[in-house]
Amino acid sequence: FSPGLLVVAGSFAAFRLLNRGLERLVPPPPSARRNRWKWRNIWTSLAHSVLSGGGALAGFYLHPEMSKDLVGTHPPGAHSLVAVSVGYFLEDFVDMLCNQKLHQSWELLFHHSVVIICFGIAVLLHQYVGFALVALLVEINSIFLHLRQILLMANLVHTTCYRLNSLINLGTYVVFRIATLAWMTRWLFLNRQNVPPATYAVGTAGMAIMTPMNIILFYRLLRSDFFK
Repeated sequence: FSPGLLVVAGSFAAFRLLNRGLERLVPPPPSARRNRWKWRNIWTSLAHSVLSGGGALAGFYLHPEMSKDLVGTHPPGAHSLVAVSVGYFLEDFVDMLCNQKLHQSWELLFHHSVVIICFGIAVLLHQYVGFALVALLVEINSIFLHLRQILLMANLVHTTCYRLNSLINLGTYVVFRIATLAWMTRWLFLNRQNVPPATYAVGTAGMAIMTPMNIILFYRLLRSDFFK
């Protein structure tokens, strides 16, 4: 029994409680009251993005040796952060499954399934934690993606804040999402001899799924915020 599973369970419960209490902490504006669960869901996702994205950056800053060995080298805090993220993605999966129609959420449910499997392997094996932490750098961009959704729900599209967030969102998307996934794909290809076949297959499948999904989302953002 892996202690990491306790962290996963604790994270699931903590994000579930946060989700339930967020409506009191951040009351939805009138424009968002028809979709209260979505308002809570986005704020919960924002909390995870700040925690995991900031934690991943801090991890590589405080432990630069981890970037040289993404397989076996990691501090205990990095393993816990990945386990916390697994708990969040499980909570978000359940939240969407219970509150949203399948045809509206299947893309995110599929995305979460891939992440849970890949991160779960890192948590259980205590390996590839550094690689998972690289993947969590993507959450830095997710901060601005979630802020964009919050501004949309609050009917603040025609504001300077929304325009500024759109520009930062696009910049961080290229740096922390597209470039990071490209780097991870390259690392997998260059290290295929040092990675067990089963793990290599899971990682390659994950990259093959995530890369086109993120390119499509990038196109949608460009079309919605800049080319309308």
